[in-house]
Amino acid sequence: MMPFPAPTRRFYGGWLLLLSVLRMAAQYRLTHPSYQLHRDEYLHLDQANHLAWGYISLPPLTSWVAWLVQALGNGEFWVHFFPALFGVLTLALVWALAHELGGGLYAKLLAAGAVLFSALLRINLLFQPNSFDVLAWAAATYCLVRYLRTERLGWMLGVGAALGFGLLNKYNVVFWAAGMAPALLFSPHRARVFGRQATYLAAGLALLIFLPNLFWQVKHNFPVVWHMQELKRTQLVNVQPSDFLKSQLLYFLNSLWLLIAAGVGLVRWPALRPYRFLGWSVLLTLAIFLALRAKDYYAIGLYPPLLAVGAVYMEHLLQAGRWRYLRPVLPLVQALLFIPMLRVAFPLQPPAALQRRAADFEALGLLRWEDGRNHPLPQDFADMLGWREMADQATRAYQLLPDSLRAHTLVLCDNYGQTGAINYYAAGSLPPAVSFNADYVYWFPDLRSIRAIVLVSEDGPDAEDAAHFRQVRLIGRVTEPLAREHATRVLLLIGPDKAILTELQQRLKERQQLR
Repeated sequence: MMPFPAPTRRFYGGWLLLLSVLRMAAQYRLTHPSYQLHRDEYLHLDQANHLAWGYISLPPLTSWVAWLVQALGNGEFWVHFFPALFGVLTLALVWALAHELGGGLYAKLLAAGAVLFSALLRINLLFQPNSFDVLAWAAATYCLVRYLRTERLGWMLGVGAALGFGLLNKYNVVFWAAGMAPALLFSPHRARVFGRQATYLAAGLALLIFLPNLFWQVKHNFPVVWHMQELKRTQLVNVQPSDFLKSQLLYFLNSLWLLIAAGVGLVRWPALRPYRFLGWSVLLTLAIFLALRAKDYYAIGLYPPLLAVGAVYMEHLLQAGRWRYLRPVLPLVQALLFIPMLRVAFPLQPPAALQRRAADFEALGLLRWEDGRNHPLPQDFADMLGWREMADQATRAYQLLPDSLRAHTLVLCDNYGQTGAINYYAAGSLPPAVSFNADYVYWFPDLRSIRAIVLVSEDGPDAEDAAHFRQVRLIGRVTEPLAREHATRVLLLIGPDKAILTELQQRLKERQQLR
C-alpha cells in the first residue's frame, strides 16, 4: 500500500479569506459598463420561470440558481454573484488540496495565485454552468484524495455527491470519471478504490442525485442526444485540435511553469508518488476531448488540482540553497504576466476600443467564432451587446397595438438569446417571448388565438409569408455595429390568416418531436 503522509502544517485560513474577498471583488471590475449580459445568460435566467428536472440545453441546477437570482431581485449584481461564488469555492478547494498534499503557506499562495490570475476569472464572469462544472471537478478530486489518505466513507460519498450535482449542472463531469477511472485502475490504489464498498455506494449516490434528470431525459426521448448532434454539426465541426491545445496553454499561461512542475514532481519526487494517478487522469481526459473535437473550455476543470500539486513541488524545490531567492519572485511573475492576459480575455474597454486592437485578438485566434470565420470582436464580447435596444424596440412594437390585440399577441424570436433578453429586460411589459430554438419550443402559448405577432428576426418574413398578414410594419433594427445581433429587425405583424397560424402550429409540433 502506498503511504499518504498526513498534512502537518497550518491551514492559514486568514490568508484564504483575504484572497477570497479579493477574488469576489475582482469579478465585478472586469467588465466595462457598455456591455450587457451574455446571450447564454438570458436563457439560463429565463429557465427560472419554467422550473423542471431538465432542459434541452442542460440539466436543471443552473435554473435553481437562476430562481435564487430572481428571488433576490434579478439584478445584474446577483447574476454575477453566484458564478463568482463558485470561483471562490474553487479557489478554497485548491488551497485545501495544497494543504492536503503537505504544502505550507508559500505553496498555498502559489496555487491560489495561479487560480486567481487565470482564465477561471473569465469563466466565473458569466452566469453559465461552467463555473459550477469546474467546482464539481475540483470537489471530486479533493474528496478522492482525502478518501485515499483516510479511507473514510464520508469522503468517497463526497466524490459521489460532487459527481451527482455535477451531472445535474452539466454532463461534462462524465469526462472527469472517464479519465479518472482508468488512471486509478492502473494505479497501486485500484484495490482500495474498486475493491471497497465505499466506491459503489458513492456511485449509487451520484446516480440517485442524477436520477430525476435521467427520468426527464427518458420522458422527453433523450433531447441531450439531439442537442449533442446539433452541437457537433454546427459548432464542434469547426474545432481544430491545434486550436484546442493552444487554448490549454493560454488558460494558465502565467502559471504554466506550475503545471510543468506538477508533471515533474509526480514523476521525480517520492512524496508525490501516491498522486501520480492525477497526472494520468489529466492526460487521458485530454485525449478523450481531442478525439471528440470538444470545445477547448470543456477541459479547464482538469487544471486546478494540478496547480496545487505543482505549487507543493515548487515549495519543496525552493526551500533551501540558492533557489530559495526565487520564492518572492514567482508570485510577482504570476501577477505581472497576467496583465497582458487581462487585455485580451476581458471586456475592459468599450467595443470600439477593442475593435481597434483586433490584431491582438487575431494573433491568439480569439476572433474566430463558432462558424469558423473571423469577426471584428471575440464572439463572447459581441454576444454582450445590443440586447437592451432590441428589448426596447419589441416593447415599442407591442405598445403600438390596441388593447384588444395585446392579449392575443405572440412575441416570436429567431433564437434563445433574443428571446431570453426580451424576457429579462421587458418582463411585465409584454407577453413572454418564445422561439422555435432551444427550450422555448416547450413554452409557447396557444397559437390558435393569436391575432398579432411581434417578430424579432435577422431576416424577417419573406414576401410569401408577409402575404398571410393584413399589415406588416418594420419597427426598427439593432444599431450597435459590433453586436452579434447587429441589424436584427423588430417587426409588427397584424392580422395573421388561418393558413399561417396552421403553419406555425405544425412547425412547433415538428420542433417538439425532434427533441
